[in-house]
Formats: sequence, C-alpha cells, structure tokens
Amino acid sequence: MSTWEEMASAALVGIDRRPYHGVLLEDAAVEVARRRAGRRPGGVAPPEPAPEEERPAVTRRAAERLVRIMGGEHERLLPEWLAAAAATGGRVPAYVLPELLERGRRDRSIRVHLGVLAGQRGRWLAGQNPAWAYLLEEPTGETWELGGAADRRAHLRTLRAADPAEARRLLESTWERETPDDRAEFVEVLADGLSMDDEPFLESVLDDRRREVRQAAANLLTRLPASRLSQRMAERVRACVAVAGDVIAIEAPRECDKAMERDGIRPKPPRGIGERAWWLQQVIARAPLAVWGRPPAALLRMRIPDWDADVKTAWVRAAVLQKDPEWARAMFGWDPIADLLESLPPDEQQELAADFVRKHDLDSQLIMVLGGVSSHWREGLATAVLRKIVKVAATQPWNLGELVKLAGEHIDPALFPLAESYSPVEAIQQVAALLRFRADMHKELSSPETPVTRPGKEFS
Repeated sequence: MSTWEEMASAALVGIDRRPYHGVLLEDAAVEVARRRAGRRPGGVAPPEPAPEEERPAVTRRAAERLVRIMGGEHERLLPEWLAAAAATGGRVPAYVLPELLERGRRDRSIRVHLGVLAGQRGRWLAGQNPAWAYLLEEPTGETWELGGAADRRAHLRTLRAADPAEARRLLESTWERETPDDRAEFVEVLADGLSMDDEPFLESVLDDRRREVRQAAANLLTRLPASRLSQRMAERVRACVAVAGDVIAIEAPRECDKAMERDGIRPKPPRGIGERAWWLQQVIARAPLAVWGRPPAALLRMRIPDWDADVKTAWVRAAVLQKDPEWARAMFGWDPIADLLESLPPDEQQELAADFVRKHDLDSQLIMVLGGVSSHWREGLATAVLRKIVKVAATQPWNLGELVKLAGEHIDPALFPLAESYSPVEAIQQVAALLRFRADMHKELSSPETPVTRPGKEFS
C-alpha cells in the first residue's frame, strides 16, 4: 500500500481504528503539494527538465485575471477566457498550470483549449502526474481498443471530423462488442458529417435490442430525407393525413405495430397524452417535412378540426430534428422554444430573441430562449434585454438573478458603455460591471504588453 493510500485510509476511518505512524495532517499536506507539483509519490529519480517553450506566455495582467477567475471571481467566464487565450496562440504561465490541469481532469469541457495553453511545461507536468495524462492522449487504435468510454468517444469524434467513413467503419468493426450505453452514445457521434453513406449502417442499428440505441439511430435517419426510415414515415403520414382546400383532416394511428417500434416510435405515451396522439406526434416528427407539399406559413393558417395541437407539436419536433430553417422560423412563432433557434443563422436568432423579449414577461421560457442564441448579443438584443431588466427591477427585483448573469456573460463586451449609460438601476450596473470585466479580459489577451515573468514561479 502506498503512503498516500495509508494516509487516505487512516483519515477515512480514524487513527484510533487504523494507527498511522507519523503526523497525519502534516504528511498529507506535503503529499498534496508533491502531487499538485506533478511529481509521482515515492523516491524516484528527478525527471529531465522541461523543454524550452515555443510560444510566448500571455501578458501579466491576463494571467492575473485568470487566477482571479479560477479563484471564484466570475468563474463562469473561465471557458471564454480559455477560448480567447487559445485563439492568440499564447500559453498560460507555469505557476498556473497545476490548478488548470487539475480543473481539466474534473471538467472535460475545458480540455479542448489546454493543449495549446499548457505549452511544453504543461505536457512535461502531464508526464509526471498520471491524473493529468489526458493532455498527452493522441487518437490511436490503442485508445479505441483499450481506452475508457469517454476517451473512446473522444477518439471517435476526432476521427469522424477528419475521416467520416473511417470513423463509421471503426465503429462497425466493434459494434457487436459494445455495451448498450456505449452504442447509443457512439451513434450520436455520427451526427457530425452525417450523410447517406451512413444510412445502411444506421438502418441496421434499428434492429438493436436497446430502445435508446434505436432512438439515436432513428433521430439521425430523420435528418436524411432520402433514408428508408424517412420514406416509411412519409407513407405513414400520407395514410393518416388528407389536405383539401384550407382543411387538414387527420386520422391518428390506431395501433403501434412492431415495424413502427423498429423505426423509433415509442408505444407507451408520457402521462397526460393519449396513445393515438402520442403515435401521431412521433410519426409526423420523423416524416420529411416536404411530405406536406406546402410551406409551413401556409399550413399554419389552415384549419385542423381534430388533433390540431398534436400536429403542431409534431411540426415543432420535426423542425428541430431535421434542422429546417424555414420550418424553424415558422414554428418559433407558434411555440418559441430555444431548440428551434439552432436551425437559424445568427442574425435571425438575435432578431427573434429580441422580439420575444419585448413581447413576453420574464419567466423560464424567456431565459431558455436567450440561452439558445449562439453568438454574442449585439445592440438590438442587448437593448431589449436591458429594457426588460429595468422594467422587472421596478416590480420584481428578486426575480432578476439569472437574467442579469446571462446579460453580463452574453452581451458583446464592447457594448459595456451602452450598459453603463443606460440606467442607474443597480441590476443594470451589475451587467455593465461584468461587461467591462470581459472587455478588459479580451483587451489584456490581445495587448502587446510584456508577457508575464515571475522569477521562481516558472519552473522546469
């Protein structure tokens, strides 16, 4: 048993039950410091010095701001700082590396930028501490054969981006040996670069024993109008829909047979929805939207005597699944859900979101719509949100917390003068302060100021 294991065991059960020869807390403090420094515990020979750095470090002020963010000051901005810093091609100073690599161990979402930012010393440290070895991982066949589930997904995703066909062939080669949970997640990776070349494999996956796996495959096949699944769904829609004049007559399915289940139709409805309504929604959602033969704006003006809400709910789901901008635009006016915005270009996302903010009260739906906007909020959307904050501050100031955070984190930071001068309301000034913080952050990262040097802190 290693020294660390002895200390951990004694700390967990108590030294009265498991005697420890030494001063437990002092020894633990030393061991933690050694681990944070990237050294393996035990008496091993000193490693070779780290190679010389190839990239300049970020500026002193940028590094200091990173330390403040990691220390808890506007901590949600860490991904933005890392992305902006990586875009400059710089690296973080060595004294920040242990904590940053440890965060990367716990939070996979920030790893994408650490390969650039860690520099040579970061890779050197990762070679000393197995917990940080993720920084050194390169996509290899060995990773696919022997790696953990998360590493294998990352490998498949990397390969898919570089060579979609080879990624699919790799997955096919081990498909029968994969666990049901892994199969469902691996199928979802194929969404990147999806094409009709993937259709035969995905069609075969519809025979999988696990419902979640069949669902994942059906979702991707729904995005391929020429797929066999899409054509089968189109036939089912034609069997239960008749369009005449300005009326859409619907006869919902009366059963969910095995063929429908194979195509991803779930037979048991959620509580509060009838079986036929549930089957109808799923069939329409998975059928190519072109099967309706008319533009969505025209269809929304037509009368649906029976199953009206179910048909429109299915249209929303179809627009999301098939990422159709024309349908997403039309259906957002009927049911403004954030997922619909993903199918629209950034300018239109901002316009629709601003219009929604102007017309609706502050609630969870408004927050979700704003969260669906993919890029920094420009002046139109920013002004609508600031106006909403002022209005709500006068009546429900306790209800502003999440909206203020979103505004500060998503408005283009260059607009901080707009927020500062917009209103003296405290919530607006909180937004302005966060925008200025972000504006300074980006300025520090792009500034030609002398890079950080801290004698005794940079190490090898």
